[in-house]
Amino acid sequence: MNVTGMRPSAADFSVNPFVPYVGTVLDVIEETPAIKTFRVCLDEREAWERFTFIPGQVAQLSIFGVGEATFVINSPPSCRDYLQFSVMRAGEVTNRLHGLSVGDKVGVRGPLGNGFNVEPMKGKNIFFVGGGIGMAPLRTLFLHMLDHRNDFGAISLLYGARSPQDLSYSYELPQWLERADLSVTLTIDREAPDWPHRVGLIPHVLADLAPSPDNAVAIVCGPPIMIRFTVEALQKLGFGPHDIVTTLERRMKCGIGLCGRCNIGTKYVCVDGPVFTLAELQSLPDEL
Repeated sequence: MNVTGMRPSAADFSVNPFVPYVGTVLDVIEETPAIKTFRVCLDEREAWERFTFIPGQVAQLSIFGVGEATFVINSPPSCRDYLQFSVMRAGEVTNRLHGLSVGDKVGVRGPLGNGFNVEPMKGKNIFFVGGGIGMAPLRTLFLHMLDHRNDFGAISLLYGARSPQDLSYSYELPQWLERADLSVTLTIDREAPDWPHRVGLIPHVLADLAPSPDNAVAIVCGPPIMIRFTVEALQKLGFGPHDIVTTLERRMKCGIGLCGRCNIGTKYVCVDGPVFTLAELQSLPDEL
């Protein structure tokens, strides 16, 4: 069994899909010098009760009068206290988002996209590989699987960044490392004082760990160059294209497949993605 097939459909999020819900920032967490995490609750109770999503789906987060940008919802679906978004500062909208404080208002338009097809992964061993901010899309699926731990085989995580200061969710890593039902490997690109974990680029550490492809799915997210070499390493280990899953970074505008901004051939990342198997990516034009 592979991890392709019918995926759950996105929930209806508004009578007019271009009109965002209004939300309030409940908490702001500084993950790294360039990344902040925002916990947001929708102001309308009925809208909040209606807002359901699956791991891997995204939403448009907006600053009214400035613009909006797409971010993965990285809280798990079981969390009904807030929606969590991690934002890397990279342009006008993200700079303004980084200036938000608790109590400020934002727009939330979503959920959008396809998400991870979890059902075919049940009973399989799951190997997560995350790089830097790429841990955000993995976090929601990772926590969802921990919420349903008995549905899966061995769960492993390889997470790396340039330095210890570039690792997001550092406050969660100790409890993940201590869990007996997880295997967690942390790595950084270069030596750093008092760093007790692995040192090396993610594809090299992955090759050294050599996870078995038998009854396994590998889920990869990070910078495009990291994904490229990590996928190559997984293929060398024997993982097939249907059992390597990743997410695409492609600028989305409308989020519902109308504007064509994020198309790759006949596919739209905002509707058909952002989650794809390697087999699906191999069938797309070479535009990535």
